[in-house]
Amino acid sequence: MKRLKILLTNDDGIYANGLYCLYNELKKDHEIHIVAPYSEMSAVGHAITLNSPLRIQEIYRDGKFYGYAVTGTPADCVKIAVQELMKDDPPDIVLSGINLGANVGIDVLYSGTVSAATEGAYLGIKSAAISLATRKDPDFSFASRFSRQIIRFLLENNLDRGVALNVNVPAVPEEMIKGVVFTRQAITKYREYFEKRIDPRGNVYYWLAGEIILEENGRMDTDIIALQNNMITITPISCDMTSNKTLERLKKNQPFQWRI
Repeated sequence: MKRLKILLTNDDGIYANGLYCLYNELKKDHEIHIVAPYSEMSAVGHAITLNSPLRIQEIYRDGKFYGYAVTGTPADCVKIAVQELMKDDPPDIVLSGINLGANVGIDVLYSGTVSAATEGAYLGIKSAAISLATRKDPDFSFASRFSRQIIRFLLENNLDRGVALNVNVPAVPEEMIKGVVFTRQAITKYREYFEKRIDPRGNVYYWLAGEIILEENGRMDTDIIALQNNMITITPISCDMTSNKTLERLKKNQPFQWRI
């Protein structure tokens, strides 16, 4: 594989271990550029910063330049990297991750990790988000190595403009992974609630909690079920949120009646 210019970002923040492991794996063969949020930006979706300036800070690790920290969202990071920091020589590929925790079902809508990848795809760059399906004692080593396969796939296949890959890796030993499947995003919802608490000064605050619920019969072609069965899932996603099936039905069967 030829040496590539790869932009790495995430939503867990520039100091996240998942990003660091991905960097250490890919820097062996590629030119790596890191532009990531200064602090954790999980669940910000595709938000961008409009009402305050973006500040950028050079970050060093082990005495060497590591990357740029941005006081903004993951989408901000990709935008400013492509349009300013790397505008004279843009990246060949954008990889977002490795996220701590899976991004499947409705989580895809909220995920800053996924949104960074879709932003890259929207800007015309081959992009993928990579997540590890655990939040406890993560081992990012296999997912980091598997990212090489994702890079190869992106190079060898022409995705439609604006389409990125959402990749989820089971958090099991490599020998327990049963394969790789292309999946669709599962239809899910949250059973959620707010925990009401009182701080030491007597002020009331709320903490969002809950669990994800699968709204359809479990099928192997969905990201959630395949991941639960120790399959690496790859779901092509885009910024186009049009329900084409519903659109065609409405246009054909239910003409809109204007009332003035």
